[in-house]
Amino acid sequence: MQAVTRKLVAARLKRIEGQVRGLLRMVEEDRYCVDTLTQINAVRAALHKVEEVILKDHVSHCVAGAFASGDVVDQRHKVEELVEAVGRMTR
Repeated sequence: MQAVTRKLVAARLKRIEGQVRGLLRMVEEDRYCVDTLTQINAVRAALHKVEEVILKDHVSHCVAGAFASGDVVDQRHKVEELVEAVGRMTR
């Protein structure tokens, strides 16, 4: 992962960590279920965005690097890896 992406992802994950702590507080305080579910959805959306950022970095750096290298075996490996990762993201 590139340094810029790593910083961005770390900052986003710290915010998500705070959101999850807030969710725990909501549960402990027996807050209204729909409000808690709304916050869970917000955390899920934030994690999805982190996933997108990392995926974009992987494609533009790692996968593109494999294609620029001309190494057919590495290219095939990176494509298979990418397909598997995207498959896991859509489950």
